[in-house]
Amino acid sequence: MITKIAIQGIKGSFHHQVAENYFSEPTDLVECHSFESLVKNVINDKSSKGIMALENSIAGSIIPNYALIDANNLHIIGEYYLDIHHNLLALKGQTIEDIKEVQSHPMALLQCAVFFSNYPHIKLIESSDTAETAKRIQEQNLLGVAAIASKKAAELYDLNVVAKDIHTVKNNTTRFVIVKSVNKEIPKNEINKASLKFELEDKPGNLAFVLKMISDCQLNMTKIQSLPIIETPFQYSFFIDVVFDKYEFYEKAKMNLQQITRHFKVLGEYKNARL
Repeated sequence: MITKIAIQGIKGSFHHQVAENYFSEPTDLVECHSFESLVKNVINDKSSKGIMALENSIAGSIIPNYALIDANNLHIIGEYYLDIHHNLLALKGQTIEDIKEVQSHPMALLQCAVFFSNYPHIKLIESSDTAETAKRIQEQNLLGVAAIASKKAAELYDLNVVAKDIHTVKNNTTRFVIVKSVNKEIPKNEINKASLKFELEDKPGNLAFVLKMISDCQLNMTKIQSLPIIETPFQYSFFIDVVFDKYEFYEKAKMNLQQITRHFKVLGEYKNARL
């Protein structure tokens, strides 16, 4: 059976790479031009699952995606860490001297800024997606224009890799999560990570008390992210990731969190991809 997977971007994007690497069964990719449209696709059951970038080792958290997952009651059922490799792609026969402008996602341009500082003749132009630019170069036969994208995009759109691995920081990893509109039951003995959300009363020491309780229950917190509560200015909700050796440790902590926090919510229970 072919599984429909919603991705942000088009084939050749990093989301496409994650889909190929994560899923063992055959997939049918549904290309979405924004994370908002991806979420709508999943909650309307046009796709059974979606892939969303959630944080990058250089740029940090993609905060709007936390809000999208929470507001639409999506469930995180898995995660994947992808090493990001930025390459300069152009029509075959082109060299770096032929390139007059580079079009790519703002984050990709930022992460390759040092490389382009050596080529002041190249104009940098922001676009919505790395792979989409690569596809447009091929379809419109754009001479003198290059894209920053993956080697997968070069293969799909028959482009030449003018320069490879042009990102400044070579250890560049993005964490992607697999989301579903209905919670997928995973055997408890396989679950060793959870994503949670809660709110706290604005009192001194409340957050410290929660973090100590998590530690006392033998959970290791690997991530904490605050997000403004729109209805109450300067009040925040907290998103945390915890890993654990035994599910019963997590069950005890979850019960305690439900008692001492407000609006407690489980966003996902799944396998830790980094063990």
